[in-house]
Amino acid sequence: MILVFKHVFYKNYVGLSLWPFIILKEDSLKTDEVLINHERIHLRQQRELLILPFYILYITEWLLRTLLYLDSYRAYQNISFEREAYAHEKDMQYLSKRKTFGFLQYLTR
Repeated sequence: MILVFKHVFYKNYVGLSLWPFIILKEDSLKTDEVLINHERIHLRQQRELLILPFYILYITEWLLRTLLYLDSYRAYQNISFEREAYAHEKDMQYLSKRKTFGFLQYLTR
């Protein structure tokens, strides 16, 4: 289910996935196939990690990478979940061929 909440987002962020919803900054983004696919990849990650552990791992990885890079945006870009989603957001068939725990190959760098 896709919801629109304009005031939830910080700076350039336009979408996020909070199981089982995709939340967008603007109604017009509902037609952005690449963004919706990116968020669906996150929903799959959340589901396979039984939702709550996903959020714990996501925040933990972001915190560790923020300490490593001393840059919170760079840390966000390098979270394994984000790296998988960005790498495959343009591949509309990705979810049908994605291996379980596909984000793990993006964990190290």
